[in-house]
Amino acid sequence: MTRSPRTLVLSTMAGLALFAAAVHFIVPRADTSYGVENITTGAVAPAETQKALPQSRTEMQLSFAPLVKQTANAVVNVYAEKMVERRSPFADDPFFERFFGQQMPNRSEKQSSLGSGVIVGKNGIVVTNNHVIADADDIKVALADGREFACTIVLKDDRLDLAVLKIKSDGPFETIPFGDSDAVEVGDLVLAIGNPFGVGQTVTSGIVSALARNQIVSGDFGFFIQTDAAINPGNSGGALIDMNGQLIGINTAIFSRGGGSNGVGFAIPANLVKVFVASAEGGNGSFTRPFIGASFEPVTSEVAEALGLDRARGALVSSVIEGGPAEKAGIKPGQVIVAVNGVAVEHPDALGYRLTTVGIGHDAKITVIDNGKSHDINLTLAEAPETSPRDERLIEGRNPFAGAVVGNLSPRLADELRMPASSQGVVITQINRGSPASRVGFQPKDIVLAINGTPIDKTATLEAITREDPSLWRVEIERDGQRIRQFFR
Repeated sequence: MTRSPRTLVLSTMAGLALFAAAVHFIVPRADTSYGVENITTGAVAPAETQKALPQSRTEMQLSFAPLVKQTANAVVNVYAEKMVERRSPFADDPFFERFFGQQMPNRSEKQSSLGSGVIVGKNGIVVTNNHVIADADDIKVALADGREFACTIVLKDDRLDLAVLKIKSDGPFETIPFGDSDAVEVGDLVLAIGNPFGVGQTVTSGIVSALARNQIVSGDFGFFIQTDAAINPGNSGGALIDMNGQLIGINTAIFSRGGGSNGVGFAIPANLVKVFVASAEGGNGSFTRPFIGASFEPVTSEVAEALGLDRARGALVSSVIEGGPAEKAGIKPGQVIVAVNGVAVEHPDALGYRLTTVGIGHDAKITVIDNGKSHDINLTLAEAPETSPRDERLIEGRNPFAGAVVGNLSPRLADELRMPASSQGVVITQINRGSPASRVGFQPKDIVLAINGTPIDKTATLEAITREDPSLWRVEIERDGQRIRQFFR
């Protein structure tokens, strides 16, 4: 859930949750040559061929119907149900507790969400948004021909807002092939297929309005295809296809004031979806991101001027972790990364996207600008290391940390918690609801620095101290880079 200073309404495309922001979660041409950008100067060479415009009235009356017939059967409706427990409104009321005891009966009810999905494997592999199926107990998909099937979750990731499902049937099923989302250009015609508002499968047309959009939703990084094709609640997880009938994106969010389409929709690029599906089919159980071992900042106009860049673009290296892949490759603070494998990098989010699509175990050619000069660096991509065992422990007993799960920080655990990779110490990873740790105000990602004057270097130390019974607890933690001292009796 994100917050924005804007006063627009944000709702999930599953049609359930409202957010205080402007974003709504919603559920290459083979004959074209593209211009090439000069990484140093930013100049773009003209394309060898021009895309054709309609030349006659006959061409203006051409239909998308053959393309829809080719792809629509591979777009499904996704129905997700979960049981939620509603707290009794009479809980903690002394009068009703006289008759029903201390525990008031709660009631359970079924909560449903609706979205869309795309079949990308003949064996029934379906891609959708994570927010469509999050916490679901029962998931079904309905095909365009009316057939319904139960599904299992193969892999999901809330940080990418992607999920892979497996239809409980041998198939074969019709599929939509992946396209190359990096070959997409602003102005390309696209179709969006999904199930808006639950009215049934719907096709809308539009163009690609922009590329590499970031700061749209919270997550690992922002790198979205923007389109003006009408996308509405229920389109979450639906297909964005090009004129070759290839999948170039998974529709995921819209900007809207009232919940409907205003012509500003966003899709997760197919090249990232392809990597995610490959990870799911590999059976790893989780999606692993490459560990760079460095922190990055956007290049502002002031920074660009100070560094002698022709324009504000790229990712400024702000810090490098000792012994990490970036340091080993020769990346240094103050350098600006402007391309990965020859493809321009617009901002730090774009850098994360490019490296993720390259994949762990591969080398990436990083183009950097250092002191006004451009050169290439080879960076080997690996997963974040667990330099010290996390040794997660649930703290119990009579102490302020009771009900908290703590772990030893490492680059891997820091990555899972979305913390800086350089974070060290003992961190709170989870807090049980209603526990003493929750009541005193501890939060996940709090780093415990000291208890009663004793530095906390590992989870075993913290657990041993909490077994004591002092009259006063003096606790020092770090939260969002700020040191906080607290006292508890």
